[in-house]
Amino acid sequence: MRRAWVLLLFVSGLAEARRPRPTQPAAPADLWQRAIEPNGAVVRVLLTKAREALGRPDRGMDEWAVEQRDAFFRDAYNILHEARRLSPDNIEVLTLLGQAADELGKTREAIDALEACIRIQGPDRASSEVTGRLGALELRLGHRDAAIRWLRYSQATTSLMGNVEGLVYLATALADRGEVLAATEVLQRVVPSNIPYFNPDAAMVAFSLAVLYDRDEQRGNAFTVLDRMQTSLNQMYTTQLQQTLVKFRYVPGEDQHYYLALFYESIGEYIEARTEWALYAASGDSPWRARALDHIVAIDAQRRANPTARPTQIKPPK
Repeated sequence: MRRAWVLLLFVSGLAEARRPRPTQPAAPADLWQRAIEPNGAVVRVLLTKAREALGRPDRGMDEWAVEQRDAFFRDAYNILHEARRLSPDNIEVLTLLGQAADELGKTREAIDALEACIRIQGPDRASSEVTGRLGALELRLGHRDAAIRWLRYSQATTSLMGNVEGLVYLATALADRGEVLAATEVLQRVVPSNIPYFNPDAAMVAFSLAVLYDRDEQRGNAFTVLDRMQTSLNQMYTTQLQQTLVKFRYVPGEDQHYYLALFYESIGEYIEARTEWALYAASGDSPWRARALDHIVAIDAQRRANPTARPTQIKPPK
């Protein structure tokens, strides 16, 4: 009898659970959100998937093959392309779409997404990620003045976090336009007085400042920066700085030869330094080609003067 009673209660409870319940009326805020963003729920899911795809290459930077990294970015690009169709004025969608397109080399698509983002927000309210990336893209296309304009917008903060590329690009573009003092001030504003432990961002900015001084033939200032870095970083200067310089995304691309040449010269590796100076000098209409040739002449003169001597850093005249 008890078993029958228990069974009856179970069946009654199951029927009650299956009975449709009255739907709660939506809150006014929810109704308003659905009116202005009818596909909001779907777009939020797509954004989550896109952020996951964009984050995967960084979490396995030294493990993923180039093809696999591109696959992650393609996945993100396709997801964000659909998200933009559903929500064409969504700032986060446009920002991430610009990033994914840039990583895939889709320059025009990246610029289109970032410019749309700025049209919606206005340049003063756009994030440094948006204006900085747009400036870098314009710099790659050779549009120096446009690049400087957007890179200046991205430099409202004095923080190095996530801002190193924009700082280096802005300084490079200003120096190329003949505004060397303004270029060095961009980096001096954020570079630490010393680097007691290896910080890739701080090291990249400090070394870039040395490059600017060298290009302007301020050899004493360049040597002072490099000497301070070597003193602060000790063995990390040679091992970890080289890795940082190799991984950096240079604009223009031939600048990597200039940076590596100055690095090798600063540690007395003159064969490698001469090779990098020659590669830079041979890379088309490089604006600092004459300086690269000066370095080659100095290296060759030192080797002729004392070919058996152990290489040491070429120091500037007193």
